[in-house]
Amino acid sequence: MKKITILAVAALAISFASCKKDRVCTCTTTYTGSTTSSTDVNTMTKVTKGAAKANCTSGTSYDTSSAAFIQTRDCKLS
Repeated sequence: MKKITILAVAALAISFASCKKDRVCTCTTTYTGSTTSSTDVNTMTKVTKGAAKANCTSGTSYDTSSAAFIQTRDCKLS
């Protein structure tokens, strides 16, 4: 009985271990007042899903000299 408990605990611990593998972050950047956009693909090697999510972020930035310029970045992790 004790061996079964130890094996079950070991199997459970392995299932919760973080899996490091290659992840791809694809970001599309669009600019206000422009019809153009750009796409960037970033491959991260041997990272956990949490670390990849932290590095693959979307966001909006503003040009302080001109309120008309807004850059929007939409990123997806695959």
